[in-house]
Amino acid sequence: MTGLHQRRVIVTGAHGTFGRQLCAALQGAGATVVGLDRFTGIAAGAPVIGCDLTDPAAVPPAVRAAVDRLGGLDLLVNNAGVGGPAPAELAPDEVVRQQLEVNLLAAWRTTAAALPALEAARGRVIFVASRMAVLPLPLAAAYGVSKRALVAYADALRHEVGTHVGVSVVYPSMVASPIHDSTAEAGLSLRGVSRLESVDGVVAAILRAATARRAPRDVATTRRGRLEMALARHAPALADRLVRRTVAGRVAAGDLDAAPLAAGMVRRHRDAAG
Repeated sequence: MTGLHQRRVIVTGAHGTFGRQLCAALQGAGATVVGLDRFTGIAAGAPVIGCDLTDPAAVPPAVRAAVDRLGGLDLLVNNAGVGGPAPAELAPDEVVRQQLEVNLLAAWRTTAAALPALEAARGRVIFVASRMAVLPLPLAAAYGVSKRALVAYADALRHEVGTHVGVSVVYPSMVASPIHDSTAEAGLSLRGVSRLESVDGVVAAILRAATARRAPRDVATTRRGRLEMALARHAPALADRLVRRTVAGRVAAGDLDAAPLAAGMVRRHRDAAG
């Protein structure tokens, strides 16, 4: 698949920050797009079928309706995702369950429902993961776990269907969007820990993955992202030290003092500092 003209595409999370711009970019490149999201409507001119992707019974008929409307399927972009604060030291709660459901299981069941149509068209599936899948950060365990598990799912899927369906994973860093609102409200903003990048850059990376002659396995969205991914994979101990140093600096500056969810980590850092 070296172009998008007349390609038939499903985008999940179509009403979100990435979703709207992705729908616009795909249509601008000549693709026909149908979105899936919680609410029916229009996203950048693309029709959106309402579907709760966390409902196992709702996903197959919604995907069938999208495929029928498109007349087949060449590309599925699993873009839907949620975030939120979740310290690893605390027992999993509803926030954790929601992130696992949306970020991992929703993508899994959507892909499973779409695979017959994708195989028939020798199409592709793209998963929007996160740099945190390979470079985890504290106080956001659920997000990192869900995205690392999503990558593991993509890797297993590639072994199973890769002869007929291309499987790619895209790894954005932090993008200014409502997904970070609950984390910021908890006093756990990632600013100063993760560098912001543009939505346009993430969308461009997804389109590169979609149109490459062969489906790329892993796609970083920036040059810095490529370096971070290489560091995390080939020098994990060094990557850990860099994260610890950054976190220690935030603790020393008092940036996390007003965040109850960070209290345990802050106390331990200060105890260790003497």
